[in-house]
Amino acid sequence: MTNPQNVASSTLEACARQADQHFVETFGCKPRWLVASPGRVNLIGEHTDYNEGFVLPMAIDRYVVVAADINTELSGKNSGKSAVFHSANLGGSFRVSLGKIKKSVPGNWTNYVKGVLAGFLEREFSLPSFNAVIQSSVPLGGGLSSSAALEVSVATLLEALLDTSILPKEKALLCQQAEHQFAGVPCGIMDQFSSVFGQEDALMLIDCRSQEIKPIAFTSPDVTILITNSSVDHELAGSEYRERRQQCEAAAKSLGVPSLRDVTLAGLEKSSTELGDTINRRARHVISENIRTLHAADAICAEDWNTAGELMFASHDSLRDDYEVSCQELDLLVDIAREIGVEGGVYGSRMTGGGFGGCTVSLVKTDSLASVKQTLSSRYLKSAGIAPRLFATRPARGAHVIRA
Repeated sequence: MTNPQNVASSTLEACARQADQHFVETFGCKPRWLVASPGRVNLIGEHTDYNEGFVLPMAIDRYVVVAADINTELSGKNSGKSAVFHSANLGGSFRVSLGKIKKSVPGNWTNYVKGVLAGFLEREFSLPSFNAVIQSSVPLGGGLSSSAALEVSVATLLEALLDTSILPKEKALLCQQAEHQFAGVPCGIMDQFSSVFGQEDALMLIDCRSQEIKPIAFTSPDVTILITNSSVDHELAGSEYRERRQQCEAAAKSLGVPSLRDVTLAGLEKSSTELGDTINRRARHVISENIRTLHAADAICAEDWNTAGELMFASHDSLRDDYEVSCQELDLLVDIAREIGVEGGVYGSRMTGGGFGGCTVSLVKTDSLASVKQTLSSRYLKSAGIAPRLFATRPARGAHVIRA
């Protein structure tokens, strides 16, 4: 069997080599700094983070790498300091003044970078002029937090440029603030925390109220995480995300609690008529998902993969029926995984991320990985007419400096 750590290492090393090469091609010299931050997959605990609930993500071995060096020519100009970012993955280059930073048009990837720069300037850091190249192996639009990985990689680069460090939790919250204020996405803390705090061989049980993280060992070579990208990204994700968050806030307000974290299923049942069908179902998903997440963490600790898998399937059913954030393609992938079953090598599967496209995450027997991938690919292509993209991953290292 291939050593999972070697696979993760080669993936990161390849991305770093590409960043190095692209920097030389773009700016004509070798970069001094290389930093990396991973994407994440959430095994269970979806749409609970902004309800102060529990999530169980892990960092994946797909990274955003940033290569950078000081630009002395820009630093010497009277017009003030600025930074130049180039990304072949994301589309082109841009220059940003390191004075007062202005947002780009909504939906532009540069806002994630600008938001982090603004966060450092607000904290009264004096940034030098610099050039940077962004290289990513995190699939875009797949619900694997490519935006958070970009934010955290830029923050990690700025720490390296300044030869300083901020507290890891502060860095994650700064990046979350960047997404709120510049990208306009009211996300919870899970994505940025996963990219900052990721550990090899461990999931992270995050209490999104206390912001405490409990490592959950994931060391068994017999089980692998399989990510399947549906290769679709429906336009509904942004608006529906905001609507779901508003519905949860309305439910909590009607129930007289700070958040749905404070409600039990029995308590919800007593008030279901007052809430109405839709709001009741939204709340039921969040409350039941918190229960499933805690049970899944216990099951994984005990290496009870059957129970963990059943909880994943139940999570998907709840997201499909109560929260209504799945889509036909994601349901198809989960249905195929369910039909393969434990005998065929799949313990459990569910959609992951905001929904309406993106990826599923499956708990798979390592010895059956090749056959599971083949079955998922062929049956999905036959039914949906779309070729999915699949890759296996282990829990990976969080944000770090590769070269300084």
